[in-house]
Amino acid sequence: MKRLFIGMGVVIALTVGLSGCGDMAKTTYNGPDYVMFADTMSLFPVQNSQDYFTVPVASTVACDYDRTFAVEVDEKASNAIEKKHYVIESNTVTIKAGERAADLKIRGIYENIGKTDSLSITLRLVSNDETRWDIYGTKTRVEMMKSCPFDLNVFTGWCKVSSSFYQNYMNNIDFRLIQTEIDKEEENTIIMHDFFYKGYDLKLKFDPSDPMEPFVEMEDQILGSTSEVFGTIYGNGKLMVKQPTIYTSYYNVCQTFVLQYITVYVKDVDTVGTYINILEWISDEEAERLQAGQN
Repeated sequence: MKRLFIGMGVVIALTVGLSGCGDMAKTTYNGPDYVMFADTMSLFPVQNSQDYFTVPVASTVACDYDRTFAVEVDEKASNAIEKKHYVIESNTVTIKAGERAADLKIRGIYENIGKTDSLSITLRLVSNDETRWDIYGTKTRVEMMKSCPFDLNVFTGWCKVSSSFYQNYMNNIDFRLIQTEIDKEEENTIIMHDFFYKGYDLKLKFDPSDPMEPFVEMEDQILGSTSEVFGTIYGNGKLMVKQPTIYTSYYNVCQTFVLQYITVYVKDVDTVGTYINILEWISDEEAERLQAGQN
């Protein structure tokens, strides 16, 4: 769910400070005037139906006159429907005199986007052959996702925990049902009771500062005992868990789940392994049904 900028960012960085169009031509750049979308792909969260997000259009040079370009929607390459899922403020974009970039504005319609919808818009910039750079083309793909307002309360109550750890060390377990509650001492943190083993609670912290980066993090904590897991005592007897730095763990408010990577280890002994957890918050009725099935 991280913001994607692919392709053109490098090109724009190289052309900053360069100009060569009309009376504003400088000796620093004598190449052609290319116009293109600044990114070949981008991902935007739709948080409400009032905010616009921007799709930048850039030029390799600045000119001494305004330049206006039409923008078309490639409907065959898009599954989002205009005026249902999104609205484009204008089907033209104007790069002002003396400037090298302008923004096309799009507004997602929050109430018409489902929690699990995967929507995309393919846009095409209408330009002359002389301003078209074949290496990058004239299209960009915009993906939209519904971004529900952060609410820590949706991550409390019954939670269904699935983990790749079970396959190696917890035989005959497909999932665990646990109870979670808000930690009253630490901000944006929940307590997950009896996470893997009875008597061992874990804390999980949510970062709601950027909807494009809905990350969760976990400090080093005790997951269980080595005797319970391995049948003997290793090191200090404590099985530890921490958040690996090479993988990103994240949450989804709309769908009330967390995808989390954990590294299990014994201090001063060795690393047991890195595993993936899927945490899904469910209703009391669903929890009752799953408990009945387990019994």
